[in-house]
Amino acid sequence: QVQLVESGGGLVQAGGSLRLSCAASGSIFSDNSMGWYRQALGKERELAAAITSGGRTNFAASVKGRFTISRDNAKNTVYLQMNSLKPEDTAVYYCFFGSKDRVYWGQGTQVTVSS
Repeated sequence: QVQLVESGGGLVQAGGSLRLSCAASGSIFSDNSMGWYRQALGKERELAAAITSGGRTNFAASVKGRFTISRDNAKNTVYLQMNSLKPEDTAVYYCFFGSKDRVYWGQGTQVTVSS
């Protein structure tokens, strides 16, 4: 089992920045991926950004150039730096940890961007 603890999120004006953190604990395999999905009200959950334990990254087209993802493997923690936020970035952001064909989810954190 893997437990995920998220922090960050909140309310910010358009153009502002927020930083999300997610720490994993438990049965951590070295070969894994972590990142964030997001779900806006009335929409399906979508990948925002992900990073493998080897440092390979993947971003949704809508966040490229504005969001940065990084990780500290020693702390099993992933960070999502969100800059130039837009109202359409408003969503619940869910941290995920994927390894050995299993995916674990955080409880979600609300990000609200006001116009």
